[in-house]
Amino acid sequence: MSTLTRISGSFSHPDDAATTKTELSALQNAEGDPHLVVLEPEDNPQNISLFRRWLAVLIISSASLCVTLIALQAAFTEQGSAQTFHVSHEVTILGISLYVSGLGMGPLLVGPLSEVYGRNVVYRVSYALFFILTFPVVFAPNIAVFLVFRFITGFCGSTFLSVAGGSVSDMFPNSSIANPMAVYTISPFIGPVVGPLISGYYLYWEWTYRVQLCWIFAELLILVIFIPETYAPVILKKKAKRLRESTGDPKFYAPLDRRENTLVSAVLVSCYKPFQLLLFDRMALLLDSWNALVLGILYLAFQAYPIIFEDNHGFDMQTTGLAFAGIGLGMLLAISTQPLWNRGVPFSLMLYARETAKYNGDPPPEMRLIMGQVGAILVPVGLFWLAFTTYPQVHWIAPIIASVPFGSGIYFVFTSTFTYLVTAYRPIAASAMASNSALRSAFAAAFPLFAGAMYDRLGTVGATALLAGLATIMAPLPFIFYRIGARLRKNSRFAAH
Repeated sequence: MSTLTRISGSFSHPDDAATTKTELSALQNAEGDPHLVVLEPEDNPQNISLFRRWLAVLIISSASLCVTLIALQAAFTEQGSAQTFHVSHEVTILGISLYVSGLGMGPLLVGPLSEVYGRNVVYRVSYALFFILTFPVVFAPNIAVFLVFRFITGFCGSTFLSVAGGSVSDMFPNSSIANPMAVYTISPFIGPVVGPLISGYYLYWEWTYRVQLCWIFAELLILVIFIPETYAPVILKKKAKRLRESTGDPKFYAPLDRRENTLVSAVLVSCYKPFQLLLFDRMALLLDSWNALVLGILYLAFQAYPIIFEDNHGFDMQTTGLAFAGIGLGMLLAISTQPLWNRGVPFSLMLYARETAKYNGDPPPEMRLIMGQVGAILVPVGLFWLAFTTYPQVHWIAPIIASVPFGSGIYFVFTSTFTYLVTAYRPIAASAMASNSALRSAFAAAFPLFAGAMYDRLGTVGATALLAGLATIMAPLPFIFYRIGARLRKNSRFAAH
């Protein structure tokens, strides 16, 4: 394999985009090609000022928050939209399911597009379409138009659930990526919690989407103004183009100019590789199923909370929205512990230090699952606590307090799994995240559809305890993979060894 081929191959996944000048220069010297454009210090996105990098992270995270907040705000517009469009409540629930389905399918397309055209073009085009195509949702003449464009807007907004993670990894080296990745990771999960907190206070259900339209427009403006291009191969491609124009020498080129794969083939690979991973890799399948179950339970909660708090405790729509504050508080408490995890929390400090020394400062991916072990315990504990405090005679504050450990567990589960998948499946990191996203979104789209029937049949205690039992069955996974993950990776044809 030629040196040039190795350069091109190193950029085949977003997570590997931030290549240093030293690496590129060494490869250029090995190739001996003076026309191969390299990444200079002033071009490297990791050399952008810390303030600008963190500003970009916060803007990207707020865009992700906006996209996911819209998903569950629809839960508090179902009654109004059912009356306006003269349909049943079950039909309006499709507004959530179709939007989440779009969020799951979108990464299969936007991932490879970002590897050809860069992060910025994909961000701007997708968010512009997200803004424009939200108008038919806001002013839908009938339920068919409303539901179709809910799916399309979910598809357009999905960019910030896939490509955005690559932007964060572009701007920060491995030694300092934990904190910005934690901020980005929490944004798509706290969005569904914030949505019900505010959407219950609009006088008319249409204003939920009208206010959201204003937010989308504001996000689009700041994305265009403040977010730099961070994908190194595209930076090099633009630099090569400038050199060709300024020198008149057409021989200058970047690795992306010599890419062998076409865009169509990249899209096809992106579409089938995630499903291939789910079918033939047990570790990926089980971890993705665990994530999917947890997210499905979270989305089901938005149908269950009105039953628990309105039927059992006499809450109105506004105060039911406030009941989600417990989940949000749990997530915020969990992310506040991130500095401890960066250093190794007390009970794992000696283990982490030992493994780090053993592997010369680069511990195996399984170390990331220690955080997931905490989450695996907190999720079922919170759900069982919630289940047995839903009786009408129990004070309403008890189930809200019970949702705090559930929210913390959600953060720990997803942060650990996302980091593990990216490091354990580094050669196909983009596909590993796409498979996770697709399965998660499938569960999140399906669970709200049967929430009402399940709670009517089993009651609030039985239905919530059933979910807690399912979470308990999956809880051993991070403990098992922590012990045998290295062996499974060695035998896997997808994982890094």
